Amino acid sequence: MPPAHAKKSGKKGGAKAAPAPEEDFDAILAELQVADAKAAAKEDAKKKTNPKKGATSSDAKGDTAAVIDASRQAWQAEIAAMTPIDEQFADGKYPHGKDESTYYLKGKDGRVASDRESREEKKALDVSYEEVWQDYRRAAEAHRQVRKYVKSWIKPGMSMIDICERLETTSRRLIKESGLEAGLAFPTGCSLNHCAAHYTPNAGDTTVLQYGDVCKIDYGIHVRGRLIDSAFTVHFDPKFDPLAEAVREATNAGIKESGIDVRLCDVGEIVEEVMTSHEVELDGKTYVVKPIRNLNGHSIAQYRIHAGKTVPIVKGGEQTKMEENEIYAIETFGSTGKGYVHDDMECSHYMKNFELADEKIPLRLQKSKGLLNLIDKNFSTLAFCRRWIDRLGETKYLMALKDLCDKGIVDAYPPLCDVKGCYTAQWEHTILMRPTVKEVVSRGDDY
Repeated sequence: MPPAHAKKSGKKGGAKAAPAPEEDFDAILAELQVADAKAAAKEDAKKKTNPKKGATSSDAKGDTAAVIDASRQAWQAEIAAMTPIDEQFADGKYPHGKDESTYYLKGKDGRVASDRESREEKKALDVSYEEVWQDYRRAAEAHRQVRKYVKSWIKPGMSMIDICERLETTSRRLIKESGLEAGLAFPTGCSLNHCAAHYTPNAGDTTVLQYGDVCKIDYGIHVRGRLIDSAFTVHFDPKFDPLAEAVREATNAGIKESGIDVRLCDVGEIVEEVMTSHEVELDGKTYVVKPIRNLNGHSIAQYRIHAGKTVPIVKGGEQTKMEENEIYAIETFGSTGKGYVHDDMECSHYMKNFELADEKIPLRLQKSKGLLNLIDKNFSTLAFCRRWIDRLGETKYLMALKDLCDKGIVDAYPPLCDVKGCYTAQWEHTILMRPTVKEVVSRGDDY
């Protein structure tokens, strides 16, 4: 999950006075639209259960609904039969990342990894963090098994909501969701084509995955706030193979370059060099694959998806160095468009402002207070989406959510899009900067 390309600085208490929530007609209108959609759905359900004579279209709709319900029940039963990760590995020893490697590229800048690999002090320090590493490995193993399952059934013609709900149900089952102790780290991103990140369907979204789509599946799983952030690109038309491969190679190059004492700008430089060496031909036109310059990888901390450091995917950037025991999400985005994204479409992703998490900001609306309590209890400082609030039984909360955003308590993360008509791809892994070795903890046999 990439950091937002530009965020307004949140001031404590929301220094700038916002309009009174009661007069926020946009939010009220949005609430009415949701209510109208639910009423229409209820009316359709009534028609299906009490069809009029000769109403063949209603019969057809009823048959379709029955097929959908049967399909849902089938995959729910399939997931319920899965064994959670902690039961698969009852001894608590979870698989290491498939790609453990030395920190530094041999012969580059005179850096050597032998010191870290052999020193007893570093080995002892590594062992002292074993409980932390095991939490990451448990979440990573769940991520690997979930994506293997998803790849076995995802196909054109499926609605984006069904894809997300099935994926998230699987994640909850395998990680054995338990409040803030273990569960989903952020909403399932399934951004399509020119949309690069932060899209997940809200209730009522009827978007269907098409054969000609390029879909970025980006989801996270955590154990005690130690989260895995990993993503891959799904496409069905082979003409997009070069685009997906260019971005995958760039991500792997960034991972290879990363290490303790490595400057963040050096990672960005190698990523851009690898990605721009690729071209893709679409409909008779050749495009150089461009890195999306205002999207980045990022450091990760406990219950904090964006922990402060950003890993650029273009040359330039910060000279800040990676440090021992830090966790990073190395992710790259490639585009056939401008290589620059902007906010667009309806927002679905939200997250409590980590810097203001302990601040007591006065709230006038009772509905806002209730929603904030719900967020604190179920998500804390982890990202969430509107579907998840719906799932908890909350209704008519959009005005309260906007109130929390206006006051800087919650940040909105709208979908990030390049120019319409272009295509974007993404690959991402989580890496552990262990004292003795660099562990690509989310690496699997697939990518």
